[in-house]
Amino acid sequence: MRFFKYLIIIIIILAGLGYGIYHFGTKIASEKLMEIVSTELVNSGEMEMIKQTIESDPELKEFIADAESADESTLPFTTKEEATRAIVSKIGINELQDIQSKVQQGHMTKEELIMEAERHFTEEEIAALKVIAYKEIYNE
Repeated sequence: MRFFKYLIIIIIILAGLGYGIYHFGTKIASEKLMEIVSTELVNSGEMEMIKQTIESDPELKEFIADAESADESTLPFTTKEEATRAIVSKIGINELQDIQSKVQQGHMTKEELIMEAERHFTEEEIAALKVIAYKEIYNE
């Protein structure tokens, strides 16, 4: 009986440690990822190029314009850190890197990218991502 008691205690401790590692690990990974991407976009001057691309493409402009009218109180997350954590937990680092390389090499179109996002996220989460992207791009 004493053996089972210690076994259950060890299992509970290991489960707690596993959850803690998962929770804080994704938080740390998402923060580092967001920091790297933000710094890279600003330093390389790509942020201005992204703004110009959005302004010249009516489909992208409409996609981002939805963010202006969104009610932030109903969104599942409102900060870029929360958004990054949601992206990392739902898609994963490896798949994100794969998507990034496909986009950079021109093997993935914006329609395929939007379909990929719709496959992983709910409409509310996509709306939250739009709002955060809008705020980041236009520094609001």
